[in-house]
Amino acid sequence: MKKSLIFTLMLTFSLFVNGQTQYPVIVIETNFGTMKAILYDDTPNHSAHFLKLVKQGYFNGTLFHRVVKEFMIQGGAQDSRNAPAGAQIGGGRTDMDILPEFRPHHFHKKGAIAAPRRGDDENPQKRSDASQFYVVHGKIYSPGRLDSMEMAVNVPIKNRIIRDHYLPHKDELARLKSVDASAFNALLDSVLHVVDSLYEAAPGKLTLPAEMKEAYSTIGGAHHLDGEYTVFGEVIEGLDVIDKIAALPVDANSRPRSDAKIVKIYVE
Repeated sequence: MKKSLIFTLMLTFSLFVNGQTQYPVIVIETNFGTMKAILYDDTPNHSAHFLKLVKQGYFNGTLFHRVVKEFMIQGGAQDSRNAPAGAQIGGGRTDMDILPEFRPHHFHKKGAIAAPRRGDDENPQKRSDASQFYVVHGKIYSPGRLDSMEMAVNVPIKNRIIRDHYLPHKDELARLKSVDASAFNALLDSVLHVVDSLYEAAPGKLTLPAEMKEAYSTIGGAHHLDGEYTVFGEVIEGLDVIDKIAALPVDANSRPRSDAKIVKIYVE
């Protein structure tokens, strides 16, 4: 708890130092406690739209209708307001679709606020359904797990480059190794330089930033969502409220059996 508190305070200070000042602090009051959140300046379409809905009272009285522990809590759907127990809810609105605003430095750490969307088959542009939102609960990744995630992406890329640019010289290197050490070393150095240069510039290579590794290994998150859904804000106070809601027993549709209600969301 102490570690998380220190991290949150440092994060909050960093955000305001780095100019997250365009939007006011948002208060999310629930029947399990209150969270405070900021909206990012560099996701203006999502942030301005969310703020507009907040000022309209759009989310007041709705539910966190989809709750998955170690993943996220999703809420704000209009059909969740006063929904009877056991009813399947959470329908989105295509009239509030917004083009994605992916930013590599905004990722799915615990407390991240993001927009859900329809699947790629019917939504290849990955447009957000801005009529709802979700807050990441996530899980804590060990440093070794994060390294393995990088390797799982990067090793095949490196192997492909080696196959294309090292293997064609394999026989010649083997011949030179036994007859001309100087020529062998020169050719090997040349080939490895090409391999390393191509790998350094290879598209699709995964290098997790230090800030991301720190967050995922301390407070946790949901890395598999990065680059797929727009993150446009984050909870800066009340992370324990996410824990409480995420721990609720749910039905087959991931709806909590006892309502997790958004009493109101308003500007501080």
